Amino acid sequence: MKEIICPNCKTPFKIDESSYADITKQIRDQQFEEELDKRLKLAENDKQNAVKLAEANLRNTLQEDLVKKEKELTGKLTQKENEIAQMQSQLQNAEVQKKLSVTEAVQKIEKERDAFANEVKTKELEKQNIESTLKQQFTTELQSKDAIIKYKEEEIARVKDMKAKLSTKMIGETLELHCENEFNKLRATAFPKAYFEKDNDAKSGSKGDYIYRENDEHGNEIISIMFEMKNEADTTATKKRNDDFLKELDKDRTEKKCEYAILVSMLEGESELYNTGIVDVSYKYPKMYVVRPQFFISIITLLRNAAMSSMQYKAELALVRSQNIDITNFEEKMNKFKEGFARNYDLASRKFNEAIDGIDKTIKELEKTKAALLSSENNLRLANEKTEDLTIKKLTYNNPTMKAKFDELKNN
Repeated sequence: MKEIICPNCKTPFKIDESSYADITKQIRDQQFEEELDKRLKLAENDKQNAVKLAEANLRNTLQEDLVKKEKELTGKLTQKENEIAQMQSQLQNAEVQKKLSVTEAVQKIEKERDAFANEVKTKELEKQNIESTLKQQFTTELQSKDAIIKYKEEEIARVKDMKAKLSTKMIGETLELHCENEFNKLRATAFPKAYFEKDNDAKSGSKGDYIYRENDEHGNEIISIMFEMKNEADTTATKKRNDDFLKELDKDRTEKKCEYAILVSMLEGESELYNTGIVDVSYKYPKMYVVRPQFFISIITLLRNAAMSSMQYKAELALVRSQNIDITNFEEKMNKFKEGFARNYDLASRKFNEAIDGIDKTIKELEKTKAALLSSENNLRLANEKTEDLTIKKLTYNNPTMKAKFDELKNN
């Protein structure tokens, strides 16, 4: 406890330490604030005085600097005015020079422009001429192509129409009757001595449709063909193939002693193989062909002409055999001849088939067809030359027996 005397009433009283500390702090803080206010006021006065002094000094310094700057600026301004005057004089001279340069440049550019314009006009005229030439050329080529296309379309339409009419004709009448009518149209002129009638002999249990035979004036057979006709309309219930009839046709050919067998067929209408026209199927059955109806006369003519070429040698062979002549070497040479002839005939037949295939295609294939036909003709010519070159003397060469027989005949 602390004892304190009141300064007003002089009465002592006691307070604890905490209260005493608060009173002491209040007194000390008040004194500190009073002292601080005094010092702040003094510092503020010193500050204001210093500011005023600094302002005065700065004002004097600025005035001195301003005077110096005005003098320097006046000198520089005078110098710049002189420089500007010089530059204006130079600029006037440069302006005159520029005008002269611009005038010269403009004249030069105008000349170049005129030359370029003339060149452009020339190029434009050349372009128009080229365009006109190209258009004319293109129009000519287009017209030519249109004509070719039109011709091809007409040819395709013609072939399609021919096939359609032919197919309609096949359905409208029996294929047998059609073939018979086609043959009878040419019988008097092309086949005056030929036999072409229906096969009515069914002793063996089967028969073909038609038999074609032709003999020479001595009764020697030139050619014989067994024909079988099959129409698509005949088998609409169950579609059949050409191969289904080849075995029976070969049997009929053998039994009726025919040299060739030909199936005239409308079956398998979508087959590219059979639509070529004439198809050689001798790899399955000997001397057998499958043809479309439009090649009925063509196959007879082809086989008949080939047989006529070898008829002379058949007659001579029959004469030699009738005299019981030894034909050992003779048969060997004849076989060689047959092989050569068969090879040329086979080449001709294949080329002929290629030609027929080209006919069923478009005009694009006509050149190929022409080449194939020419090749076929050449092979037939070679075959004919071989037949003309073959004589009895050549066939009996190095055969003493036959030479003796012919010498005997000559002496008699």
